[in-house]
Amino acid sequence: MPITAPATTTPVPLLTTVPGVSRTARWAAKGAALTLVPTGVWRTAVALGMPSGFKEGDLLHAGNFPSRYSFYLIGLSVFAELIGLLALGLVQRWGEVLPPWVPWLGGRRIPPLAAVVPAATGAALVTVIAVAGALRWNSPHNMGDALAPTGPALWVMNACYLPLLLWGPLLAVATAAYWRRRRLHG
Repeated sequence: MPITAPATTTPVPLLTTVPGVSRTARWAAKGAALTLVPTGVWRTAVALGMPSGFKEGDLLHAGNFPSRYSFYLIGLSVFAELIGLLALGLVQRWGEVLPPWVPWLGGRRIPPLAAVVPAATGAALVTVIAVAGALRWNSPHNMGDALAPTGPALWVMNACYLPLLLWGPLLAVATAAYWRRRRLHG
């Protein structure tokens, strides 16, 4: 009987796209993660003292920053983007197999529902919140307030917040593709 070398498996990098992921799913997951960037940049700029167009007397007036509230705005931006980046797990290997560095569970396959239920719930909630926010955007207690920005400052703020309307639907597309792929391919 001939002696053969033991079979070696080359570890697959965790940041690679999983075979069988459609182009649509990849774009949806990346888009979902990127929809949060403009608002995060806007919040961070405000936190660092950029004039936001809010009049004196409003918390977001440039004269109030930088301050202790800067930590809140920057922390909110970082937290939101980290949550948004989880969408990439729906198209990458780390969304199907836990990374080896995870204590006790590293290397184990992730049950599809463990990713689908939170992602679908998040997609639904984010969509409802974004649409409700858009419907109330110009109300007297929001951008219709006398202290709210006007002119170019309002246009910049609107442009930064508008992509949030896409976050939920893009996450839903990536989630549905993940569920279909994992159900069909195991």
